[in-house]
Amino acid sequence: MNQSRIVIVGGGAGGLELATKLGKKLGRKKKAEIILIDASPVHLWKPRLHEVAAGVLNANIDELSYAAHGRHCHFRYVLGRMHGLDRKAQTVKLAAHCDDAVNAPEDRQILPEREVRYDYLVLALGSQTNDFDTAGAREHCIFLDNRRAAEHFHQSFLNVYLRASQKNTDRQPQKFAIAIVGAGATGVELAAELNHTAHQLNHYGFDGIKPENVEITLIEAADRVMPALSEKASAAIARQLQKLNIRILSSERVTEVTDSAVITGSGKTIPAQLKVWSAGIKAPALLGSLDGLEANRINQLAVTSTLQTTRDQRIFAIGDCAHFQPPNSDRPVPPRAQAASQQASLLVRALPALLNGSALPEFRYRDKGSLISLSRHSSVGQLMGNLSGDFTFEGKLARLFYITLYRLHQIALHGVFKTGLLLLRDRLNHRTGPTMKLH
Repeated sequence: MNQSRIVIVGGGAGGLELATKLGKKLGRKKKAEIILIDASPVHLWKPRLHEVAAGVLNANIDELSYAAHGRHCHFRYVLGRMHGLDRKAQTVKLAAHCDDAVNAPEDRQILPEREVRYDYLVLALGSQTNDFDTAGAREHCIFLDNRRAAEHFHQSFLNVYLRASQKNTDRQPQKFAIAIVGAGATGVELAAELNHTAHQLNHYGFDGIKPENVEITLIEAADRVMPALSEKASAAIARQLQKLNIRILSSERVTEVTDSAVITGSGKTIPAQLKVWSAGIKAPALLGSLDGLEANRINQLAVTSTLQTTRDQRIFAIGDCAHFQPPNSDRPVPPRAQAASQQASLLVRALPALLNGSALPEFRYRDKGSLISLSRHSSVGQLMGNLSGDFTFEGKLARLFYITLYRLHQIALHGVFKTGLLLLRDRLNHRTGPTMKLH
């Protein structure tokens, strides 16, 4: 009898955890064929992109190879970018894969357009930055959507220091202005990491710009930083940012970005050599018109309580690209890593049940709270509980909890023993090498 084929598109937090667990549960026993499709050959946990941008994380060390991991966890990895779907034929259409490093057009194509058949399909394509069609944003801002963008920002950041060190032979004070649009998790964490990086670069001899002359501005349309959190947690984060001399402009909507500045609706002009946009998200445009599937205005696919798409029960969607509003709730499940992980855990139970003809479990989102890293300086946490509402805390305990989040993701992928080895590796690298990436 032919095995059922479960195809997962997207190897982010939810997609990779799902492929890993289904591979061990179904693939190893030949109960189903598990295929993971992603446009990149390696996985990097998206909540750490701000660390790559600031240079405190070397992505080359922290990356995970899908092919190697799939071999170990009994799923098959396919390199490709989804660009279409045929629901009637039950096939995912993949675009041709080209080598960007090759100049000759005839030599660029490595893989042709292909189709991958599925019996059940899970879409875990994540999200990308939403610039809300703001004039100049796409031309002049860096969007931290992926590793390449994060590494581009890091190199641009270093280049400013390299030029300053070369030109500033008489040690005259030079200023470096950075504007970050959006004071959500990415913007806040990046601002804190860049403050830390400015001090580290001086330590390593990049002293053309002094840390006190690095001006970091957070621009937020809401009336406070981290508006998704409680006012108490938001205030705690704002206090920590102010201690780091990070400027906060709240209730300011950006209307235009130029080569040298960010302009707000109130008429403020914020000069900046580097500009980052982290003010909103949307799902990939492809999903907005994907063979008749229902999607909302930011391209997220509408799903039921079983995470099946509303118009095709063979297709599921999880993570940032899925829109699910629980009954009796006034808001949908938020696009966060913990939601993607919880949804992946549900499908680890649901898909085997589907193969056995059993009823599917329903998704119940549990908000476990939020943890915001403020680099080595501190962290702020907001834990959710039925007995005490929410509890806000900050300092070393919050920092420890924040670090634990990534280790839990690694445990989901590798197990406790191998995660322990990875922790030891990271400690050794920290002891024997520089504390940040200097190239």
